[in-house]
Amino acid sequence: MFDRRSVLAGTAALAATPAIAKVSRKKAVSPAFPAGFLWGASTAPHQIEGNNTSSDLWYLENQQPTIFAEPSGDAANSFLLWERDLDLAKEIGLNCYRFGVEWARIEPEKGRFSQAMLNHYRRVVEGCRARGLTPVVTYSHFTAPLWFSAQGGWTNPESASLFARYAEKVTRAIGDLIHSAITFNEPNILLILKPLLPKPVWDIQKLTIDTAAKRLGVDKFVCANVAGYDDLPALQAGLLAAHKAGRAAIKAVKPDLPVGLSLAMLDDQAVGKNSVRDAMRAELYGQWLEVAKADDFIGVQNYERALWGDKGRLPPPAGATVNWSGTEIWPGSLAGAVRYAHSVTGVPILVSEHGVGTADDAVRAAFIAPSLAGLKQAIDDGVPVIGYCHWSLIDNFEWIFGYKPKFGLASFDPVTFARTPKPSAAVYGKIAKANAVTV
Repeated sequence: MFDRRSVLAGTAALAATPAIAKVSRKKAVSPAFPAGFLWGASTAPHQIEGNNTSSDLWYLENQQPTIFAEPSGDAANSFLLWERDLDLAKEIGLNCYRFGVEWARIEPEKGRFSQAMLNHYRRVVEGCRARGLTPVVTYSHFTAPLWFSAQGGWTNPESASLFARYAEKVTRAIGDLIHSAITFNEPNILLILKPLLPKPVWDIQKLTIDTAAKRLGVDKFVCANVAGYDDLPALQAGLLAAHKAGRAAIKAVKPDLPVGLSLAMLDDQAVGKNSVRDAMRAELYGQWLEVAKADDFIGVQNYERALWGDKGRLPPPAGATVNWSGTEIWPGSLAGAVRYAHSVTGVPILVSEHGVGTADDAVRAAFIAPSLAGLKQAIDDGVPVIGYCHWSLIDNFEWIFGYKPKFGLASFDPVTFARTPKPSAAVYGKIAKANAVTV
């Protein structure tokens, strides 16, 4: 599915244009963030581990026709080299690592759980703790086992109970050592893309999953981030039910473990009379913000703002700095999304993803400090923010666009898999070490 961080369906990378606009902010009460603030970076298992051969997306990537530009392959080889990733996060100066466990590895066949894989992820959690990195764990980051999606995925009435069973197994294996659990990553992503992607893109997605169903001899094949337009109502209903069931399963094992979900959130701004902004907010986030009121926190994942007129989304302002696909880079969007999420849910915020897709790391480096200054102002204004996790620790597999988009604080060599920090890592690391925006 289309890169969730660049929601317009651009197909050509665009060079970053003028300098990032400065965001007008009141002077912070103090430059220091709260004591114990989490400074992290995020990854997703399928995007970095490589060779996730039992998963639904691996199957789709390696068939024809497919909506994916290329298969994930070895990715960053992080399944074997996870210690390098933890060392990198530590060397940057971070105190938190948000990563995911891969359901397809843990339950590769329905009802058959791999103790070896549960042990593997426990070693990763232990590795975090040994390095002073607070582990935040995502239980489902889009991917699912092939068998699960081949029975209709989240549209199958059995999906919530199956996810709860998996969540219970994971929590028993690692729940005593993790800081918090995120059930789902951006379960609302297709809602955000619904009004933006042209019909031919939805047709290609439908062709991709229909081809998979035919090859497997099943009635319906649906993934969390690759689905047909007509699947969206049932898909959302299934994900909502699964979050509630997963939360209950986690709490049954470890009642004091904080549980939440992460939402893709634009900074939605009304422009002119009769703006559709409020209607779009209700459509894009409404059900999810409502269910999050019963959670311990909500993960906010923000990459851009959206200007809404009376007929829909407006293009970026003239002269705006843009990301690789042409959507606007605006540092104030993070604070805007965070403020709105808290105002509706009343729960604490974890910025579980925030970043910029660009091959020009100077743009990324310039984007970090003003974004975090705005976040600090929101904290000073009373918004409880637990921490900030930048997307991403390293460049990775960006879904249908393959390896073209660059979001990492570090690059990796596809042959040696050596990780090389970019200058933006030093910028972010300086802030994290100081626990304050000092640049």
